[in-house]
Amino acid sequence: MDFNFSAEQLAIRDTVRELVQDRVAPRAAEIDEKSEYPADLEKLFAENGILAIPFPEEYGGISGSSVTICMAVEEIAKACTSSSLILAVQALGSYPILLAGSEEQKKRLCPPLAEGRVAAYALSEPDSGSDAAAMRTSAKRYGDEYVLSGSKIFITHGSLADTLVVFARTDPDGGSRGTSAFVLEREESPWTVIKLEHKLGIRGSPTAMLAFDEVRVPARNRLGEEGQGFKLALGVLDRSRPGIGAQALGIAEGAFEYALNYAKERRQFGRPIAEFQGLQFMLADMATQIEAARHLVYLAATKVDSHAEDLTKMAAMAKLFASDMAMKVTTDAVQVLGGYGYIQHYPVERMMRDAKITQIYEGTNQIQRIVIARALLR
Repeated sequence: MDFNFSAEQLAIRDTVRELVQDRVAPRAAEIDEKSEYPADLEKLFAENGILAIPFPEEYGGISGSSVTICMAVEEIAKACTSSSLILAVQALGSYPILLAGSEEQKKRLCPPLAEGRVAAYALSEPDSGSDAAAMRTSAKRYGDEYVLSGSKIFITHGSLADTLVVFARTDPDGGSRGTSAFVLEREESPWTVIKLEHKLGIRGSPTAMLAFDEVRVPARNRLGEEGQGFKLALGVLDRSRPGIGAQALGIAEGAFEYALNYAKERRQFGRPIAEFQGLQFMLADMATQIEAARHLVYLAATKVDSHAEDLTKMAAMAKLFASDMAMKVTTDAVQVLGGYGYIQHYPVERMMRDAKITQIYEGTNQIQRIVIARALLR
């Protein structure tokens, strides 16, 4: 399939690529080593319109296209996965508003996010991970407001966010139809950060456990009608999974490029190791897998933009294939470098650690296979 990117999309990609080369890549190792959130890069992205990519122009943004989001996430992830999450999670936290928000909510909430106000998305709970319908966080209505009580885990940027989309149960006996979605604005509806997780990878991106102790939320910040939250959450994941595929694609490309250049320069037995057929076969497989993933990711992104009927299946396929590919390619990149690949002085070990999370978040790859199989057998 031929993806004809518009001149605007190519211009955005080139801007992101230049910023990544000049400002992100030199910081990547330090961000990982110090487990440090790159607030300077968040500011850089906001100032250069990168955080406005998820939003259409009528809501203060510059695009709103899934293809464009994927292009930008891919470029950033080539150098630093933690930094790519600044944009990816901004999109994730904004999708519920764009999908289910009223016109008043979109015009009120989206422009500040497009300018750099940080968004996050709170769905998972200690006893409700893949089984999102089993959540226990509750929202009880009292007049013109709701009172939220409960907790959430594994919330990317939950400690940083100014705007947090939270899913909570409004009908205790309603099953998947008893969940609703709310937009919490920190100034008006503050939540508590219980702890930050210490992780294998994406160490520069804080992952928080959050508590809601009778947090009051205006009824005007409910997204859609009561009981529509679970359906909305699934719709959001359909739109965010191609972005995770793009992140995995970028990680793999960064690792492959480094391994390829290393193989050309590293000499053993009197010649570059790239001249040995065993290494050539590895490099050929890595390049082929990357190219296959690229086509699947951007096909899924076009499905988002065209509101295609088979979006759910294609988004799951893109996330599944690209993340499995990234894990294999980064592992092979470490192998190409041998002992040097295993030490922190070289970036491929960080890329391998970062790749693992793409097989887990936004729905594990086992869940993706269930989603795909159900679509095939429907």
